[in-house]
Amino acid sequence: MGLLNGTVRRRVVQAAAVVAAFGLAGTLALPLANASSLTSAPPVQKPMAAGQDYETYGTGAILAQRDSYEATDPAVLAAQRAAAQAAAAAAAAAAAAAKTAAQESSSSSSSSSSSSAPDAPTPSPGTAQAIAQQMVTDRGWGSDQFSCLVSLWNRESGWRVNALNASSGAAGIPQALPGSKMASAGADWKTNPATQITWGLNYISGQYGTPCGAWGHSQSNGWY
Repeated sequence: MGLLNGTVRRRVVQAAAVVAAFGLAGTLALPLANASSLTSAPPVQKPMAAGQDYETYGTGAILAQRDSYEATDPAVLAAQRAAAQAAAAAAAAAAAAAKTAAQESSSSSSSSSSSSAPDAPTPSPGTAQAIAQQMVTDRGWGSDQFSCLVSLWNRESGWRVNALNASSGAAGIPQALPGSKMASAGADWKTNPATQITWGLNYISGQYGTPCGAWGHSQSNGWY
């Protein structure tokens, strides 16, 4: 009886040891199995919304981007309207500036064209034109100014000392109105071309700056 009890006890102990061994193995195997399943299973990527794409980075992060975006925030909408208005105003200002520049360029070209005159021939010595040419040179004006002066006084008086406009009373080479104004340049204003030319050049310089300035005015208005 004692022998039987000893045998039974040994078998019970052996069975308990086997059960314990299996239990420990199962306890260790379960986390390892779970870890294996976690590392081997690919990450789940949810479908992107319509109109989106994504970029992947080294960290595995995903950045979703919307192809088009329509703001609804009132402050954002107001800022967008202000930016659009500013852009439109800038475009209008640029167009206006370009138009003004074009008009000024055209006006300048037209003015330059109307104030120029054909080149005057070399005057004969001792003539009124020869006297005028020397006076023009003495004032520092070039040959273009002399050409304008020749064209101007050809139209006004034909360079005649005794020229008289019966309707207005203008007299002399420069057609001073009245002719007596030329007395400020000399008492012989009625007969001396140099006196008349001196007065005429002084008048032109004071009123138009140069003979070409006076010629341009005459071209535009018919008088100077």
